[in-house]
Amino acid sequence: MHQQKAYYLGLDLGSSSIKVSLVEKVSGKSLGVVQVPDSEMEIDAPQSGWAEQDPETWWQLVCEGIKKIKETHGVAAKQIKGVGIAYQMHGLVLVDKQGDPLRKAIIWCDSRAVEIGEKAYKDLGQDYCDNHLLNSPGNFTASKLAWVKQNEPEIFEKVHKMMLPGDFIAFRLSGSPTTTLSGLSEGIFWDFKENRLSQKLLDFYGITSDFIPEIKPTFGEQCTISKEAAEVCGLQEGTPILYRAGDQPNNALSLNVFHPGEVAATGGTSGVMYAVTDNLSAKECQKVNNFIHINHNKQTKRIGKLLCINGAGIQYRWLMNNLAVSSYDEMNQLASKVGIGSDGVVILPFGNGAERMLLNQDIGTRIVNLNLNRHRNGHLCRAALEGIAFSFVYGFEIMQSDGIQTKVIRAGNDNLFRSAIFADTIATLLQKEIEIYDTTGAIGAARACTLIDGNHDRFSTYIKNDHVMTITPEKDPSLYEKAYKTWKKELKLILDI
Repeated sequence: MHQQKAYYLGLDLGSSSIKVSLVEKVSGKSLGVVQVPDSEMEIDAPQSGWAEQDPETWWQLVCEGIKKIKETHGVAAKQIKGVGIAYQMHGLVLVDKQGDPLRKAIIWCDSRAVEIGEKAYKDLGQDYCDNHLLNSPGNFTASKLAWVKQNEPEIFEKVHKMMLPGDFIAFRLSGSPTTTLSGLSEGIFWDFKENRLSQKLLDFYGITSDFIPEIKPTFGEQCTISKEAAEVCGLQEGTPILYRAGDQPNNALSLNVFHPGEVAATGGTSGVMYAVTDNLSAKECQKVNNFIHINHNKQTKRIGKLLCINGAGIQYRWLMNNLAVSSYDEMNQLASKVGIGSDGVVILPFGNGAERMLLNQDIGTRIVNLNLNRHRNGHLCRAALEGIAFSFVYGFEIMQSDGIQTKVIRAGNDNLFRSAIFADTIATLLQKEIEIYDTTGAIGAARACTLIDGNHDRFSTYIKNDHVMTITPEKDPSLYEKAYKTWKKELKLILDI
């Protein structure tokens, strides 16, 4: 056993799985990451556009993952000196006075509250939403809570606290209901101009501020492991929870993205471009979100502009499950045998609910220009990778119109960025290098525990050894630009219908 060393533990609660990491407390070196369950978690869809998961299942898997990583690396509970939590953003968990969930969690890709958010944007006024919330209320946590109030009044009457997914895990670990400023901003509860909860939004939705848990700083002791939780999760009673953030701000932290001009990219179930800025511009707030970044404070504004593409990795996974292939590697090899532009085949990968960057339209996945005599599975694989990459570029163009200046783009060495076609397409069309690092959100959440002193520059030393490669743009982008132009033409035809 590693008797002498101390460690931090990181939890990353995704919609597909939960990852748990251990890093050395002093050096930040990663011991490893475990994932539970072995297969992807189910997402319940009782109606079209809905997406729910059981928060108690999250808690059971968190406990399983903690025990698994301790056993794998021979680490005792007393050696773990702190816990960091990252989590899927924008979800809604409702608990009663006993702390029990009142219904399944309404998760990030659930689109049932779109109309409620659109009405709020209109009735509250564009000026208020743009300048105070920096967002349209949209399909986010506050609007989802309003949906419950309107459609499930018997449940709403029993609500004691509302929580984001990471808040619920911290609550199960500690018994204390807490949240963070960054979390409240991602739920569209925060008034940036007045630097407090948006009372105007709460009043409009008929929501009491009593529902909001106690607000804690992003870094530092937020709460501690309770005796009851210690007995079931395998951590030591009194171990502090030292950090909490949504998965995209946390992914940015993991990639050392703290300052204006730095961009973090993620190609998972959903696709994300997350850019840090120091201005409160909300020109494109109906398409791009503006959240409090992890190192934001009154003296130094740090806003994370988040562009989310719901239909990203889920599109590629759907193809794998429905083509005669056995792995993503096989799909990538098939795609590599097809030229840029996929011989005219175009895939619009928007089949995972309403897309905010398309003004919450739900156009579904579209496969067009398919010739049944010419095209094979390799064409579909390449068209899917290109279509997802094109949607990243399309979204980034929207962000640039909102004043984003790009110095560097960083991404993790997992999921879609393992595909050279995907990464090359984005780098070439944006004419920007993409730095690839072998790190994960779970590792970042664990390393964040070291940042109690606010020295965010420490991450630059952590990730030096994590660098895998840098994707450089092709010198001649003409074929990529031609294919992208064709893709945008097909998208416009659908949007204009």
